[in-house]
Amino acid sequence: MNSTTSLSGHEALLHVSGPDALKFLQGQTTCDIRNVGPSQAARGVYCTPQGRVICDFLLVELGQDHCALRLRREIREPTVAVLAKYSVFSKVMLEGEREDWLVAGVCGANAADTLGQLFGSVPRADLECIRGENFVLVQTGAAGDTFECFMAAESTWPAALENAFDSLSAECWRHREISAGSARIEAATLGEFVPQVLNYTLTGHISFNKGCYTGQEVVARLHYRGRSKRRSFAFQLPAGAEAKAGDAVFDRAGKQVGSVINSACCDGDSRLLAATGLDDVEADLRLGTADGAEFTMLDMPYLVEA
Repeated sequence: MNSTTSLSGHEALLHVSGPDALKFLQGQTTCDIRNVGPSQAARGVYCTPQGRVICDFLLVELGQDHCALRLRREIREPTVAVLAKYSVFSKVMLEGEREDWLVAGVCGANAADTLGQLFGSVPRADLECIRGENFVLVQTGAAGDTFECFMAAESTWPAALENAFDSLSAECWRHREISAGSARIEAATLGEFVPQVLNYTLTGHISFNKGCYTGQEVVARLHYRGRSKRRSFAFQLPAGAEAKAGDAVFDRAGKQVGSVINSACCDGDSRLLAATGLDDVEADLRLGTADGAEFTMLDMPYLVEA
């Protein structure tokens, strides 16, 4: 089955435009903006000077001197507020209230074929994109079965996608993100973690070759000189158990050993990403208390190491 979901309910776009848009983002974020263009998107994060993650994003170029960061809607406003402190020194405009562009997720074994029929061509590699009139289509996974489409709200593309694909709930889309080991910053976790804890050094969000950016010294020092004692892992919860970002994770001895990053339930299957110590991940982990819902560890799609 091929499915599509409108991400605009829980995701939002932060528009960055102006002659200095790319230069500004290059100096603020962890990804190498020099690689971004009409055919290439990027994953990245924005950190505090102390190296704590404020937001994660997917960055696409919508047009000349015009980019958009796709991030969780609940953290768009605080992200704009922090970036605005630095934007006054550049010829750049930050727009955190625009809703004239939408984003939808598309997934499924035959999704690429259907998208190719709609848009004339389809990206064939992770983060590759095609840009046309009123749309940018991005492949967001190496398997080639997951895409995100950025579309002008008044264009015909939203209706075309809705007619071409079955619907998928936003909750099930988040469930897919967890299964892919993709940590997302929510309001409860904004500014709480360094990128290594959220596996961003393992998922292509961090460039160690681009030079300076806000928080770079802390992130680089931990990468080159230290060992991350905590990472994020995927777990399954028993039926009926509910978790939310920021919930504490305990071992059976009653010691708090981590916290929930994201959670979602799709078709009765509850999953979560939790940040925990490397020495604790295979312990008998519980949600909320030492006697809470028991975790079942799931395989991660990439190697997680210190």
